[in-house]
Amino acid sequence: MWFAIIGTDVPDSLEKRKSARPAHVARLQQLLDEGRLLVAGPFPAIDAPDPGPAGFTGSLILADFPSQAEAEAWAKVDPYVDAGVYASVSVKPFLQALPRA
Repeated sequence: MWFAIIGTDVPDSLEKRKSARPAHVARLQQLLDEGRLLVAGPFPAIDAPDPGPAGFTGSLILADFPSQAEAEAWAKVDPYVDAGVYASVSVKPFLQALPRA
């Protein structure tokens, strides 16, 4: 089943994000390589593809996991969690309606 993993950043998270990004992206790449990643990306703090020093307010990951518990366990050990980038993380089941898979 697909799960939406939504991380909400702490204020002024940009430097923490930069330092933890390689490890964070490596985990996402592993999901992609396994065919389990639908989409992932950050929420810019401003309406711009490169928000510069404004940074980001969080992230969205849509990934396939066997259960909610496994999705939550995966999210709990994300490098952004370990680095203190996220103030909170929520995991919700997701059903893709459109486009049809």
